[in-house]
Parts: sequence; C-alpha cells; structure tokens
Amino acid sequence: MDRVLARLAHEIIEHHPDLEALAFIGIRTRGVPLAERLRNVIAGQAGRRVPLGSLDITLYRDDVTAMGAHAVLRETRIPFPLDGKRIVLVDDVLYTGRTIRAALDGLNDFGRPKSIKLAVLIDRGHRELPIHADFVGKAIPTREEDEVKVRLKEIDGEDSVRIEARAAGPAAVPARGMTRPRRTASRRR
Repeated sequence: MDRVLARLAHEIIEHHPDLEALAFIGIRTRGVPLAERLRNVIAGQAGRRVPLGSLDITLYRDDVTAMGAHAVLRETRIPFPLDGKRIVLVDDVLYTGRTIRAALDGLNDFGRPKSIKLAVLIDRGHRELPIHADFVGKAIPTREEDEVKVRLKEIDGEDSVRIEARAAGPAAVPARGMTRPRRTASRRR
C-alpha cells in the first residue's frame, strides 16, 4: 500500500506543480487517513504540507432516507477556504460513483474550488454515474456481487485490500494477486 500511495502522490505532484493552491479532502471514513498519508508522502517528496480536510457525505447520499435511524453523522472539517483551491478528493474505493456525487454536492456547500480531482486507492468498475478517478492506485476487476474491503491500520489495525464474494460468505480472495480460483463448468454433450 505504501508503494501505491507513493506513486499516487508522485502523480498528484506532476499534475499540480503549484502546491500552494493544492488541498486534500478525505471522504469519511477511510478516505481521511488515505488523504493524510498522501499529504505526508507529498511533504516528504516536495517539502510542503498541503492543507487537509475531511468530509462526511451522510446527509448528501441519495439513499439517506432508506438509511433512516442507521445513519451515523461524522464530523466534516474543512479548516481552509475552498475558493480558488485545487482540491484532490480522496476515497478508498470507487464503485458506482454515488459516493463521489454526494461528496461533490457536499463540497458545494463550503465554497467554489478552482478544480476538483479524484484520487482513489481502488477502482473496481461498475459505474452507475459518469464519474471517473483522475488518480487510481489500483484498478481491480470485480463482479457486481463482490465486495471490496479496504482495511487501514489507522482504523482497522492493518493495511489490506480483499475481494469478498457476498454470496459466498467468509471465503475471500486477496486483491494483491487479483486472481480468482478457476471455476470448472460441466459441459453437456
């Protein structure tokens, strides 16, 4: 994961030579520590710590009414003005695009950035909205019924990415090798 984040940070620096205007906003929950790690890598590579914020998208989700009493609000903290900033929005997994749409709606309530780019650790495909990531750590082919589980040491005590089949239960395939067990199909003659 460190190698992937170092590569992402390098790409972000290449596309944002003016680090003065750059800022990271992590989407709660796992986007926040990923944004912090990217910020630290950039500080090591370029000698500058860019501003960092966090965004809770709960109230901007299109399924918030379906969540009902299960909705958990977390802190949104953006300690700098967005106006004129080049924002890199950071999340762990890009799937349908709905989380990013909600994040864009949320950011509009805080100001008007010069630009917004998206950095994700994992792009698993299966978009429902016309949203793409500008910086991708790893593109992993998945089936729609799969779940991509990102674990980060800051939250979960370890760094890992796993693909789990929802229907299969506890069996999991590590994302690192990105191989799945071969399935044998019976052939009718």
